[in-house]
Amino acid sequence: MAGRVVPSPEQEARPAGPDTAAAAVRRAWAAHRRGVQAGAAGRPVSGARQLRTGLSLLGWEEAGPRPIVEQCRPVAARLLISLAHLEAEQGRTEHGLRLLGLAEELTDPADRGVLLSQRGLLLMRTWQMDAALRLFDAAVPLLDGYDDARVLARLLLNRGFLHLNAGRVHRARADFAWCGQIAAAGGHDSLAAKATHNLGCCDVLAGDIPAALTVFAAAEEGFRLTASATPQWVPVLAADKARALLAVGLSRDAIVELDGAIAAFRRLRLDQDLAQAELTLAQAALAAGALAAGRRWAVAARRRFRRQGNASCEQLAELLLLRTRFAEPGRRPGPVAAQAALLAARLRDGGLPNDADLAELVAARALVAARRPAEARRRIAATRRGLGGSLEVGLLRQLARAELAELEGRPAAMLAELRTGLALLGARRGRLGSVDLQTGAAALGADLAAAGLRQALHRGSAPLVFGWLERSRAQAFLARPVRPPADARTAEVVAELRQLEYLIRTAELSGTRDPAAIVRRSRLQREVRQLSWQAVGRGEAAGQVSPAEISAALRTSGQRLVSLLARDGRLHAVVLTGRSVRLVGLGDFGLAAEAARRLGADLDTLAAGRLPERLAAVVRESVRRQTDVLAAEVASPLGPLLGEDGVVIVPAGPLASVPWNLLPELRGRPVTVCPSASSWLTAWRRRTTSPAAGAPPLLVAGPDLAHAAAEVTAIAAIYPGTRPLLAESATVSAALRGLDGCPLAHLAAHGHDERENFLFSRLDLADGPLMAYDVQQLAAPPGQVILSACDVGRSVVRPGDEVLGFTAALLYVGTATVISSVARVADEAAVGIMTAYHRRLRDGAGPATALAEAAAAEPFSPFVCFGAG
Repeated sequence: MAGRVVPSPEQEARPAGPDTAAAAVRRAWAAHRRGVQAGAAGRPVSGARQLRTGLSLLGWEEAGPRPIVEQCRPVAARLLISLAHLEAEQGRTEHGLRLLGLAEELTDPADRGVLLSQRGLLLMRTWQMDAALRLFDAAVPLLDGYDDARVLARLLLNRGFLHLNAGRVHRARADFAWCGQIAAAGGHDSLAAKATHNLGCCDVLAGDIPAALTVFAAAEEGFRLTASATPQWVPVLAADKARALLAVGLSRDAIVELDGAIAAFRRLRLDQDLAQAELTLAQAALAAGALAAGRRWAVAARRRFRRQGNASCEQLAELLLLRTRFAEPGRRPGPVAAQAALLAARLRDGGLPNDADLAELVAARALVAARRPAEARRRIAATRRGLGGSLEVGLLRQLARAELAELEGRPAAMLAELRTGLALLGARRGRLGSVDLQTGAAALGADLAAAGLRQALHRGSAPLVFGWLERSRAQAFLARPVRPPADARTAEVVAELRQLEYLIRTAELSGTRDPAAIVRRSRLQREVRQLSWQAVGRGEAAGQVSPAEISAALRTSGQRLVSLLARDGRLHAVVLTGRSVRLVGLGDFGLAAEAARRLGADLDTLAAGRLPERLAAVVRESVRRQTDVLAAEVASPLGPLLGEDGVVIVPAGPLASVPWNLLPELRGRPVTVCPSASSWLTAWRRRTTSPAAGAPPLLVAGPDLAHAAAEVTAIAAIYPGTRPLLAESATVSAALRGLDGCPLAHLAAHGHDERENFLFSRLDLADGPLMAYDVQQLAAPPGQVILSACDVGRSVVRPGDEVLGFTAALLYVGTATVISSVARVADEAAVGIMTAYHRRLRDGAGPATALAEAAAAEPFSPFVCFGAG
């Protein structure tokens, strides 16, 4: 705490002679060194205690400073300057500024730059940015050539942050690069890591998230090497990584990073950093739709900033609170609009133009909701369009303009504004190489897409609804696939992960469990996933398809396409045939989604086997009830539009994992499931233009599956000359070599669906798991893959109906058709269905037709044809 320094007993009677003063100076400098070291190591309380000890050695008291003899003045000034910084670190910035005022008259001319730099830092901490920048600019020439080069390097870090906050990315990069040069020349590893870290922050602001995450990884390695000296920088980096993840829609991953950072800041008593992390956590919670949590964290951050005297950041917390209030149903928009408008003016006056624009747009949207269009238009006009604002501001501006156009009865203008917003998002997505980031980014455009679909449905135009579905659904499938980075570190982690997975699986089969190995596996999975984020996109994407293109392909293929969507609790469908496009109202989305969930659980129960007959009968009856509900809410209202042809279904949300062939209207018919009409057309063209299969199929039998060897052996007999991979030969490397570019592959193995970490959905092979991550490494996609395994047809569905999982991974890399199960499957049923499937495939049937015929005798088959049927 700030207060009176109480000297120790042996210091109270100290004489003031020259010899004693010289000894006191030496001891004070030693205390200064210890205090600075403790502060740099993230121990501001301990550091401040050392600095006060040094001041007491000189006879200085905070309660009533006594004159300092000339010989002691320079060290007293440096002690006060450093103490001011550590007071600010603990949230007492105003007291720190008072200490700097006391240091002013004691500072040696040679240390003038140090004083200016420290005062600038404290002003920066209270977000008095212009005043801080003037002090930094004045200090740079004074410190160029200073005996301790680290002082200039730290100043450059801080000035770079100011430039970054103001959107001056080029100037920020220059300062961080200069800091890095100084640090490298002096062997100051922690400073070099900080400079690298901040260069990553430049990439975040520039919108290059893969580059930012690559740079952050390099900085993290540097911080690990100096963690004992600078432990606070690891959580600071985690907080900045969270901001990068928010920029691509991965709000839940950001929350994980922030939870760890906040715990560390509390432990280290770093109040400034803690407040910033709480503010970012509030933003992440808002993005995840957790409004109550967002409000709670924003209030906590606002309280902390107010205690610190940081008015600008207090206003940022207030802005987040307003955004949360506006998102809450039932809130009156008028008061939100008034408060947001006042806040925008304060933020602009405080030198925070990007945040001021956000506040203006919150006010504009609230005014639209209050049906006050003229005022809303003025608020939108007050924003700085095209002047380097963030993507968040750009998307929100387009949404506000679209909502205003809708209020004013200009639907064409509304849709144009929404298209512009989604194009902005598409440009960001094009720079992302990771499927994880591409699918996450869909969340950023969810409000734009929802508004477009709402307007299209209101107009009742089937082609318009279809166009908006294709513009906003499964956009990651339009990008050209990018292989994840194949560096030495990734290879090392993946190899360890595969071995660890094998050991965990072996232990489980023997009835034991290794908690430490499971924790280690989770950490390695996260590292592999983060390494995959560094892949850079090609910036290329397929164009949006028209209904006419789809209809032409449907005429040729003899199929009909049903694209489902949910809006306000109701299901709708756009039905395309070879000659028409129709919009049809269906049933209750909630009932269908619940039936889909229960159907999956029932099928899992039946597949487990060994049920008493009475219980099995109950479960079978439940399966029939759920399929009847799905038929009533989805299939039956389509009536004659389904015709007698094959059907391509583009599902919505939880309906992605429905085994559609179990519905009475679709039983025995060729049914294909695809994430979007565009992805179906791409897969269909790929299948129909691929050369006829010449090479024998790849057949793989995994371990510990009773019927796997018999299954692939029976299938091998259908294709003379085929040699299946059995027992020890069914390794991951052999399977991947066989999959690369093969026309047909069949893998019978235990499958595991990882809903929380889709890259690690996997098949168990002889020497470990074949993971969804491995599929992304294939140089050429296999043409058709049959996965005779449990669960791996299930999908994780993100906003924008972006699907993830083992099956989706194959479709992303270009596999035209995947046959997989959306539930557990009994071994005996799998053998019968799969051998029958391959016989029909050999005889010339298409995949969807072959599957429908092969499963006709199995009443509860969970196998689905994905991609091109």
